[in-house]
Amino acid sequence: MALNKLWKEIKSNPFAVLGIQETKKGYSIRTLHSGADSLKIINTKNNKEIALIKNEDGFFYTELDSKIDYVLKYKKDDHEWTEKDPYNFPSMLSDFDLHLFSEGTHRRIWEILGAHVTECEGIPGTLFTLWAPNASSVRLMGEFNCWDNNKHYMRPRHEFGVWEFFLPEVVTSVKYKFAVESKDGNIVEKSDPLAFYAELRPNTASISYPLEGYAWDDQDWLKTRTKHIDEPLSIYECHLDTWIRDENNHSLSYRDVVEPLADYILEHGFTHVELMGISEYPFDGSWGYQVTGYYAPTSRYGSPHDFMYFVDYLHQSGIGVILDWVPAHFPNDPHGLSRFDGTALYEHADPRLGWHNDWGTYIFNFGRNEVRQFLIGSALYWLDMFHVDGLRVDAVASMLYLDYSREAGEWLPNRHGGRENLEAIEFLQSLHAEIERYYPTVMTIAEESTSYMGVTSPTSVGGLGFTYKWNMGWMNDTLDYFAIDPLFRAWHHGEITFSLMYAFSERFVLPFSHDEVVHGKGTLLDRMPGGDWEKFANLRLMYAYMWAHPGKKLLFAGQEWAPWQEWCEYQSIDWHLNSYVLHTGIRYLVKDLNHLYSTESALYQLDSDPRTFNWIDCDNSQSGLLIWVREDKDGNKILVVLNMNTVVKENYRVGAPVAGSYKEIFNSDSSHYGGANILNDEYTHTEQIPWQNMDNSLVINLGPLSAVMFKVYPY
Repeated sequence: MALNKLWKEIKSNPFAVLGIQETKKGYSIRTLHSGADSLKIINTKNNKEIALIKNEDGFFYTELDSKIDYVLKYKKDDHEWTEKDPYNFPSMLSDFDLHLFSEGTHRRIWEILGAHVTECEGIPGTLFTLWAPNASSVRLMGEFNCWDNNKHYMRPRHEFGVWEFFLPEVVTSVKYKFAVESKDGNIVEKSDPLAFYAELRPNTASISYPLEGYAWDDQDWLKTRTKHIDEPLSIYECHLDTWIRDENNHSLSYRDVVEPLADYILEHGFTHVELMGISEYPFDGSWGYQVTGYYAPTSRYGSPHDFMYFVDYLHQSGIGVILDWVPAHFPNDPHGLSRFDGTALYEHADPRLGWHNDWGTYIFNFGRNEVRQFLIGSALYWLDMFHVDGLRVDAVASMLYLDYSREAGEWLPNRHGGRENLEAIEFLQSLHAEIERYYPTVMTIAEESTSYMGVTSPTSVGGLGFTYKWNMGWMNDTLDYFAIDPLFRAWHHGEITFSLMYAFSERFVLPFSHDEVVHGKGTLLDRMPGGDWEKFANLRLMYAYMWAHPGKKLLFAGQEWAPWQEWCEYQSIDWHLNSYVLHTGIRYLVKDLNHLYSTESALYQLDSDPRTFNWIDCDNSQSGLLIWVREDKDGNKILVVLNMNTVVKENYRVGAPVAGSYKEIFNSDSSHYGGANILNDEYTHTEQIPWQNMDNSLVINLGPLSAVMFKVYPY
């Protein structure tokens, strides 16, 4: 029997051809193994061996009078081994699960797709499943079959576009891929889109991995977890590959890095760590923003259980974990999602909808049920299986607008003729509805750089549903302003006050992220004008301005000690700077700002409510002073005074919101931080002298380029 006569049937329905099949004359046993020299079957009832006939295509067969139970016995050179015939096992995916999958409402798709150790008819093994609706065949290949892509043809569930294959007696972690054959006969080896684990780059095989079995010990953390809306939220953004390295310049594992990272975060008062590049990605230079494994922690630092330990340890230390998550686009690596079954499956076929010129990546087809479900499933998976506390969604602006970074004629309008990507908006709203349903204490943060309204509004009123939005306008205006020589800041005063015009329109995070210290932009310190003393004073002032401004905080790792070198993904951040007084002073300042922020509720409560912020003086551009009051729910107040120029101001009168004693609780000019140590008495008392539209005032000292905060104790 020539294989080519059955070729089409094997591709379309291999389980109707291979294994033991009833025929008009009795039964036949057929199997494929192009690498074996010979093959026999062993009747498990009487141990009798029967040789199978092999043709030139690696197709083995024999005819029998009656049906028997058997195992396959292969021989290759001097090596012999036995296997149960996988083509004798039934389908294991339920119609109900597949129905939910096809309509896009299965919220735990990682439990039905991918690779799962299970049992079928009492036999242990691994079930491999894949969505590839336009493939003409899918073959499973891996360590278990010597990477033969012509042995294990998967069972199609054509009505759902899914393929499945139960491999008996394979229950350990094994490397595997799918050989996906398109309608035109082209075969591409693909990694599993729902793999839980992957080979270390540059290799690209998926690895089956039993996620069960890790014993979590963070129950107390999860019971008390919140979104921190009325609590301090100070985020330490970290790239694990570069936070710290060993003496050979190698990155540390999840388990090795977590203890020093937790100690450092706690010492410096950050509440959360935000991790760049944890979902598996092939190219180091993408920093984790060109993802190929949406369900796999990167193997650069260890296994999925190692990452669970990492999160668990941080939770037990009282530190939240936020992951960067990238549903906006994916790379064109041949082993990844691109043209997965020979068609534009995950992406749009039309490049005007499906291709990002800026990044050389594909755009997800958010209008397709299965694609939305794949992405929502990915988000829920990280929250469920890894207990993650938040997702920072990358490049949201590129998702919201069809003409993002496109010229006229390079994009297609929506069904109403507009520029908004309605399908992406609906996806984000669905995502947040599901997160709110299953994980209501988890936060999401949008990196969104436009003035799109309602990013942090509830989906019930038409908003996108994010908990927070990065305040990119504040970040750009702040950096532009502080880069100006203080002599000329009077003509740019509006840049530093403008953020308060919209600071309460959304719930904001104020970010100084990795994006601000790469690609020739310089470091935050290097952007400051003047000589060294002025640069450091400006940076101290800018950080104080950030922590006193309404909004949550985010600082990229290493910027707390003011490096001169731009961040690089191939080396550790500049730990040696802790040997220098001025750099250490910046670190002490950030540490103290965080601890002040966490203890003074006026600095974090109701920070999206305009009633808790009041200007004392925002118009005095020539003096370069900014003065405001922050207030908490109980009316407790903190007075903030910023001197944006290099002139020392002694005995300077400022308006006081109420009569009382004002305790200096922070001064960026302290010698502890490297400043000139122009300080105030511990308490300064108001005088009944009207000033700056206030009934009372007080006289203070201000160092050059300094920030001072006073806690108000009313009489």
